[in-house]
Amino acid sequence: MMYNPPHPGEVLKDEVLTPLGLSVTEAARRLSMSRVALSRVLNGRAGISPDLAIRLEKSGVSTARAWLAMQTNHDLWLAMGHEQPQVRALGELANNHLD
Repeated sequence: MMYNPPHPGEVLKDEVLTPLGLSVTEAARRLSMSRVALSRVLNGRAGISPDLAIRLEKSGVSTARAWLAMQTNHDLWLAMGHEQPQVRALGELANNHLD
C-alpha cells in the first residue's frame, strides 16, 4: 500500500480538471451533480461514491474500479492511523463457544 495515499478528489482536481481547464461548475454540470457535492469531493471532505466512480468512468476518466480503489486505499490508510479496539480471532471465539 502506498504511504499516505492522496484523496482521490485531489487526484481528480490536479490530474484531470486542472489540465483540462475545467472549472468545478463545468465539471459538475458534465457529471450531472451539484457543484457543492463535487467541491466537497475535490477538497477531500467527501469520498468518491460508487455512483460518482461510474460517472467518472462514463465521462472517460479511468475506470470506476480504479476510483473506488483509490478511495479505499485512502480510507484504509486513515483507519490504520487510528487506535483500534482489541479484537480476538473469530476462530478462537467459535472454538470456545462450541465447548
